[in-house]
This record gives sequence, structure tokens and C-alpha cells, in this order.
Amino acid sequence: MATVSFPEATRILAERDPVMARLVAEAGPVSFPFQRQSYFFELIRAITYQQLAGAAARAIHGRLVAAVDGEVTPERIVALSPEALRAAGLSGNKAASVVDLAAKVLDGTVILEPRRLGRLSDQEVIDRLTKVRGIGTWTAEVFMLFNLHRLDILLVGDLGVRRGFGLAWQIPTPTPKQLEALGEPFRPYRSVVTWYSWRAAELYGGAQASALTGSKAPLP
Repeated sequence: MATVSFPEATRILAERDPVMARLVAEAGPVSFPFQRQSYFFELIRAITYQQLAGAAARAIHGRLVAAVDGEVTPERIVALSPEALRAAGLSGNKAASVVDLAAKVLDGTVILEPRRLGRLSDQEVIDRLTKVRGIGTWTAEVFMLFNLHRLDILLVGDLGVRRGFGLAWQIPTPTPKQLEALGEPFRPYRSVVTWYSWRAAELYGGAQASALTGSKAPLP
């Protein structure tokens, strides 16, 4: 469990690094979209939204929620027929993914109970989640950052983070390997760097406001 809050971690990095200090002054404090649902619900939504535009994803997700009468639980998802999943608009791959997630929660492969999750390391959470069909490292890391509020998540595989880091620190956009090295001085608070790199891409690079940063865009 984190013993330092995000505001405290932000203050520590701003005192340590002048670029971080400027970002904090220009972008304001870290802000997370409010989590209104269970961890399982959030992961189902993440799978549903992959590679889809917002309106289409919202429609499909809404039909899936309706298919289980608003009770998005592993038991209700695994009970859905292939026909019901298709009727909701899920592709074959996504249907297989949501069912696989539900099955792995039920068999204990994926742990989503808050107390048990709190005892797992970041890598253990990633290892368990990426056993689910359709969940990769990026999705697992975003889940840890925005749902579990883990403090040391650097999304080196996210192009927006890499671009924003390059713009903020006035260097060419780093590769994932380069960003991993550049992020070392910011341990154990690299989640703060991830969030402000997204904001830097918005502020300096004209990137669209993101629901991930909670800056302007609404939650999906």
C-alpha cells in the first residue's frame, strides 16, 4: 500500500526537478477520473473500449451492461450466451476476452478484492492480469494507476507519455527503453511523471484532452 499521497509525491518531485516544478505550476494538481464502479466493471469497460471510438464503445458497453441487467459481475458475464454477446455488439475476440476475464476472476487467477490486491506487487498484478485474453501490459498498468492509484507506474509503452515527456524535457521523443532509463531518477513516484507527461502532450503538443488525466474530457 502507498504510504505517500499523490500530492506529496508531486511536491517531492517538483522540489527535485525544475521541469516537474514548471509542469505542476502550469497543469495544476494530479486529478483522476472518479471511479464509480467495481474493479471488475472497470476492466470489462477497458476491454470493451479497446480500439473503438468513444460513441461506438459507449453504445456497445451500454448494451453489455443491459444484457446483465446492470449487474456486471463475473457470474453474470460467464452466464451470457455467445448470441447475447454478439447482440451487444462485441466482436468474437472481445466476447472471448470478457468471458475469459470473468472466468479467471472466478477461478482465482485474477484477484480483484481490494485487500488481497493491496498485498500484490505491481509486477504480480501485471502478471495476473495479462494472463487474460485481450489484456496487455498497458491495460494492466493503466488499471494500476487509475484504479489502484499505485505510485510508481511509468507507462513507457504509451506514445502519448513518451511524446509529452520529450516535449516537457525538450528532448526527442524517447523510445520505451530510453524512457525507462530517463524515468529512473523519479522512482518511486513515476506515476506522477506519467500523469504530467500526458498533460504535457496536451499543453505543449496540442494533444486532445484525455479522460485519463481528468483534464477536460468526460469519462467514457
